[in-house]
Amino acid sequence: MLDNLKNYPVNGFYDEAVQDADTPRPAARALFTRLDGSYFDSLQEMQKAAEVAIAQMGISFTVYSDKGNIDRLWPFDAFPRTICNTEWTAISKGLTQRLKALNMFIEDVYNDRKIFKAGIIPEDVITSSKDFRPECMGMKLKHSSWACICGSDLVRDGEGKVYVLEDNLRVPSGVSYMLENRAVMKQVMPEIFQDMNILPIDEYPLQLLSMLRSLCPTNEKNPEVVVLTPGIFNSAYYEHAYLAHEMGTELVEGSDLVVLDDDCVYMRNIEGLKRVDVIYRRIDDAFIDPEVFREDSALGVPGLMRAWRAGNVAIANAPGCGVADDKVVYAYVPDMIRFYLDEEPLIDNVPTYLCDREEDRKYVLEHLSELVVKPANESGGYGLLIGPKASQEEIDTFAQLIEENPRNYIAQPTLNLSTVPTVCDKTLEPRHVDLRPFILQGKKSYVTAGGLTRVALTKGSLVVNSSQGGGSKDTWIVVEE
Repeated sequence: MLDNLKNYPVNGFYDEAVQDADTPRPAARALFTRLDGSYFDSLQEMQKAAEVAIAQMGISFTVYSDKGNIDRLWPFDAFPRTICNTEWTAISKGLTQRLKALNMFIEDVYNDRKIFKAGIIPEDVITSSKDFRPECMGMKLKHSSWACICGSDLVRDGEGKVYVLEDNLRVPSGVSYMLENRAVMKQVMPEIFQDMNILPIDEYPLQLLSMLRSLCPTNEKNPEVVVLTPGIFNSAYYEHAYLAHEMGTELVEGSDLVVLDDDCVYMRNIEGLKRVDVIYRRIDDAFIDPEVFREDSALGVPGLMRAWRAGNVAIANAPGCGVADDKVVYAYVPDMIRFYLDEEPLIDNVPTYLCDREEDRKYVLEHLSELVVKPANESGGYGLLIGPKASQEEIDTFAQLIEENPRNYIAQPTLNLSTVPTVCDKTLEPRHVDLRPFILQGKKSYVTAGGLTRVALTKGSLVVNSSQGGGSKDTWIVVEE
């Protein structure tokens, strides 16, 4: 393995595992040392063993196309990403701080609106968001937990500094793949797991269940928790079923639930109706209640918003929390932390230009070929302009889009995303990565030990989304020896 490392090209990017030439970084040193005497004849065999395990375990994801839904085996790279525990401890504190401020912001938006009155954020920036829900006005939630489950995407720049790239607060996905990646790696590298001190992640389902129970609006000692899924054709259905199974809760669809005249939610089962206290919903706001939002939705539960507003059921994540899951609002999160917590942010944002600001828009339009431009509410890596790789036609198209609807666009510098060694043929090559840790906030806060590392498997690509050719790696938080 060390012979492979000697030929490993760092290429001017910050590499997570290799410091320079043939020198591993501290968090990866023990891994390289142990792999040098590995029972694998080659890196390729290690990769093949992982792929066989994924096929046997049935780990898949769904891609929507013109031909319908296509289930594919989860794309996985067997060389793990390693991070030192001391660094992760600091990152975890920053993520907890960030989610606390975001939840205070969401509750403020739907109640006192102090942040608007203080002139920190223009009110029309929020009320013009497509995820602002007037139906949530006046709601105050237990523990102020609106975004109870958050997946914040982290990146490193060329100097190794960690930034928050975006916050996913509506129905963040990917945690099941984080857990399954670890299960695969324990099959592929069992001896290394015994030898190295890697922080565990398998407690996540119990932490999730504990957090959900803490949201119960009544004094029920053993609240009934369910996972609400749109159904088997949803791209994240695998995850919905996985989490329900791991928590020991019921997986339900909208037709399995009913709201009666007492404004309580009940689950239909073979014994009749059973009261539901907490709903972990994996359905977007627009589809959860046809009485309030989309009348044509067959996915939701008529009367669910009535029950929630009456305080008879908790919904995680809460309706309306998407108001903070907006790339324009993202730019104000450091100000939220200062305003609500009277603290400086522990993790910085990526520098961001807001196109609805005249000065920022002028700069962006003059530097489109150097910037990454993002629409405010898209996800999955869609709708982006990556300036350095764009054609003049694409640049001209985005210039027009920005002029027509400046509120809908932000721009950021093109970051030299960090790389991690990745199995390519019979050697290791650097590929760009990001990281999505998962943060829970209920009665207590919890941050996963690492998260879902997403990797751009195509050489030179910065797009890590699985729907666009990306894959993933196991993330090891290593306690230094």
